[in-house]
Amino acid sequence: MATKLVENSCVLVVFLLTVLGFAARLASSSLYDHRYNVGDHIPLFVNKVGPLNNPSETYQYYDLPFCCPDPISWKKETLGEVLNGDRLTSALYELKFLEDKTGDTLLCQKKLNGDEVARFRQAIVDDFYFQMYYDDLPLWGYIGKIEDESWMLSEKGKKYYLFTHVQFDAFYNGNHIIEIRAFSDPNHVVDITEDGDINVKFTYSVFWNVTSVPFETRMDKYSRASAFAVHRQIHWFSVINSLVIIVLLMGLLILLFMRRLMNDLRKCSIGDEEEDKEVGWKFIHGDVFRHPQNLSLFSAVLGVGNQLLTVSCILFVLAFLGFLYPYNRGLLCTSLVFIYTLTSVVGGYSAASFHNQFSNTGWEKSVLLAGILYLGPLFVTVLTLNTIAVSYGATAALPFATMIVILLIYTFLCVPLLALGGVIGYRCKSEFQAPCATKKIPREIPPLTWYQKIPCHMFLGGLLSFSAIALELHHLYASLWGYKICTLPSILFLMFIILILLTAMLSVGLTYIQLSAEDHEWWWSFLVAIEALTAMTINVDFQETELSIFCGGSTAIFMFCYSIFFYVRSTMSGFMQLSFFLGYNAAMCYAFFFIFGAISFRTSLIFVRHIYQAVKSE
Repeated sequence: MATKLVENSCVLVVFLLTVLGFAARLASSSLYDHRYNVGDHIPLFVNKVGPLNNPSETYQYYDLPFCCPDPISWKKETLGEVLNGDRLTSALYELKFLEDKTGDTLLCQKKLNGDEVARFRQAIVDDFYFQMYYDDLPLWGYIGKIEDESWMLSEKGKKYYLFTHVQFDAFYNGNHIIEIRAFSDPNHVVDITEDGDINVKFTYSVFWNVTSVPFETRMDKYSRASAFAVHRQIHWFSVINSLVIIVLLMGLLILLFMRRLMNDLRKCSIGDEEEDKEVGWKFIHGDVFRHPQNLSLFSAVLGVGNQLLTVSCILFVLAFLGFLYPYNRGLLCTSLVFIYTLTSVVGGYSAASFHNQFSNTGWEKSVLLAGILYLGPLFVTVLTLNTIAVSYGATAALPFATMIVILLIYTFLCVPLLALGGVIGYRCKSEFQAPCATKKIPREIPPLTWYQKIPCHMFLGGLLSFSAIALELHHLYASLWGYKICTLPSILFLMFIILILLTAMLSVGLTYIQLSAEDHEWWWSFLVAIEALTAMTINVDFQETELSIFCGGSTAIFMFCYSIFFYVRSTMSGFMQLSFFLGYNAAMCYAFFFIFGAISFRTSLIFVRHIYQAVKSE
């Protein structure tokens, strides 16, 4: 049986590596691809339009009355591109390799009616931009401009002008395309201030320029903002700030907690009963390893946390290898879907193996909860946001076929892998070995002062960790919601490691404070209580779940609060953008809850085991 389990694990690992390798080949540019000869036709795909200040509110390009081919040809898109809101379609532009088109090449001549003029004018008011792709390279441009001519005696109010000419500047190296830009010429405009029919002549031009940039590094320009001197200084200042907090916190732990702990251990080793009375945490050695309440939920939280931590590590590896980079259409979304699916075996194994350390029955419930504890609220959030996007007619709305594909992935990949992990965890079960024997009757917890209670620990732990990452978190939000590529994977990974270290150290300190107050219910104090989500399926004693508040992962609460502050200070507006901003940030912070909760508990368990193994139990 063990041999069969090992073989299944090996097959799963090989399958995971194969899928990731295939995704890597799709993501990275190759010297054997994208080679063209003079005059080769390279299709330009138009993607979407939307207000510059609202990155989530995007619409199909031809929702505005631009010149469009008949019929419109839709590019076959990957799952990640659809999830990312990309809707690539064919265009009338003809950009042949190394063939310039000077002057005003006619795209089409179109008569706009009053309604179409009003739609263009509203798009200009909302500061709409357009996005296109040429040889997998993104390019952007503006639709129009506003000029305030109230200073002229003959004119009153604002004038709205529609750009009618687009200049494409392409750069090549040998037979490779390196870069392309779109320039909306302000000298070719049409006044659309007034409603009414108007004839518009849309034109374009193409200029090819040679460059020495190699093809392998052509995508580096899209993350070059991180290399600016000012941004580098800010990033390193953030890192130094975090390291200083770690050093100070480590010094505090060594001087206050560890020094006192060593004194406590020395007193215990001497065996002086009079001095033993001063050691509060030693009194509860018969209760500290009592089985946690709501074991199934507890195990599921650990399983989800370990799974999400594995997903994060794999994403960092792909980013370091160059497979994930900005504007690589949909690859991040595709990676998230398939990596989370394939790592479901980790979540099932972690939940079942921990549950079986305390009980041989009921592990199936832990595995089931591990499958819905994060994905359940996430699905509800996505469905709600999808309904909002449909009502707006935005590209963020998922087609019905895509939702069916996601459902099939979950049903035929995620669920079986979750069950496989649970079976492996059950077969490889081991009994929980407590350093001290557990008493039959639990000791009553004495009244606690305010600074010894979990809300205070939660606030202290979250605030210290958040203060170390606040500056870098601002850059991360700016990258996600502000079109600013100012966060490097290396810096993000370093901050992630720093946050893990801070969580671990704070967990040790706060656990010691709790045990010193003779509070032996430390298990749940470092994991979140999902009361609202599980009250219908789990018999929860709400009087005991006062301690069921996250300490190690309380940083996520501060992260979400800061996201609200970021939104208020930003230029984003509208109900749809607000919904998507809060919804996806809540999902991200909810994931961090589980990740840091699992890390916090594991660290606390190691610490508690160590101190009680060093005590002479009488």
